[in-house]
Amino acid sequence: MFSFLLVGFSAPVTAVTVSGLYSAKVPVEGSSPGQLAQGYADGLSQVFIRVSGTREVLAMEGVDALLSEAESLLLSYQVARDESGQSVLSMSFGAVGVNRALASINAPVWGANRPLTLAWIAAEDRGSRTLVTRPEAGAAAESADTWRAAFDEAAGKRGLPVALPPSDFGADRELLSDIWGQFIGRVKSASEDLDHDVLALVRVSRTGGQWRAGWVFDGMAMNTGEESVTAQTPEALAEAVINRWAELYASRYAVAASEVGDSPQVDIVLRGVTSLEDYARANKVLEGLTPVVRVGAHRVRDEQLTLRVAFSGELDQLREYIALDPRFVPMDSDVPAERPGAGPTTEGRLTSSDAKTEAATGSGETQPEGSDQQTSVAEPEETSQFTYQPVPVDEEEAQEAFESLYQVLYYRWQPSSVIGSDGGE
Repeated sequence: MFSFLLVGFSAPVTAVTVSGLYSAKVPVEGSSPGQLAQGYADGLSQVFIRVSGTREVLAMEGVDALLSEAESLLLSYQVARDESGQSVLSMSFGAVGVNRALASINAPVWGANRPLTLAWIAAEDRGSRTLVTRPEAGAAAESADTWRAAFDEAAGKRGLPVALPPSDFGADRELLSDIWGQFIGRVKSASEDLDHDVLALVRVSRTGGQWRAGWVFDGMAMNTGEESVTAQTPEALAEAVINRWAELYASRYAVAASEVGDSPQVDIVLRGVTSLEDYARANKVLEGLTPVVRVGAHRVRDEQLTLRVAFSGELDQLREYIALDPRFVPMDSDVPAERPGAGPTTEGRLTSSDAKTEAATGSGETQPEGSDQQTSVAEPEETSQFTYQPVPVDEEEAQEAFESLYQVLYYRWQPSSVIGSDGGE
């Protein structure tokens, strides 16, 4: 569903920041107030599941009242037609508002920094076994494409980062046999140069008209023995697997409602801080920003300073204020970008180049003072709803990131003024 997984990486420890957790796209009948209200509720339901980490959130007491007031959590929306003529409502909700709403009904809140699962999936059908791998550019369609697409869609729905091994491993029959037998040794060795937090060895088989997936985990103390699920179709099976994985991770890393608090906090990693003077200046800049409630040093390592910032409003508002000061230069790891090598999406993005925008507006009060909040009415772009960035941290920082509600922001401190070509600053 979302262009979200299916690539390989280069280091064995990572924290992954997921972008798009608070966005949703749903079909609607039209753009009347009643139709939009239903769309907002449907979209917020998806976001609640993704952010709480459990489908049970929709059965909790008080959730219906929150869904009926979904518009109050909305930052922006757009209604457009897809290539089939169906009206699709794209919307973005405020992360802070959603987190507080979940906390108000005592639901857990799972942050944007999530473990990356490297899934080794051996699929057997009619006596033939295939390793499901990430696609190669220009590669011909294979039977494994069905499983790749199914797991891609399911992972996107739940906001769970999942990677597949590169196609180079597809011809390794001994490795495929070990995956099927769920022998971790050889698979672990093959995974050394592929970025991951957890390994999952999955075997998929069919008996009669029913599919079965059994798996074991390795890493992050997730290796608790084999589990399995069954379903009637590949799509339903992949969804059942990913649902279970998401709920296992969320049960470990989601924050209890009592810990959400009134003032959200975000870690800002600032590189290039070489002196106490740099620290004092950076701290003073942040303290002077309207959304900032307080700033404190959290960790110092070499020329890297981590500041813990409590703020009001939404995180995007804080980022916009920081962007006004040229001494804070965003690092690549903090710039969301679609994963290279990801395949095309279907539902969840608007694919018609001549899609007609029906309505667009914005709501909420999270923009910097003096700015007008708007939603673009341009034709829908060919972009994925979900992206994620591997966060360059060590094991200790990764563990902290997993337990944080908000993504880590990375900047390089550039203490000297930026001089323009005309001699002005």
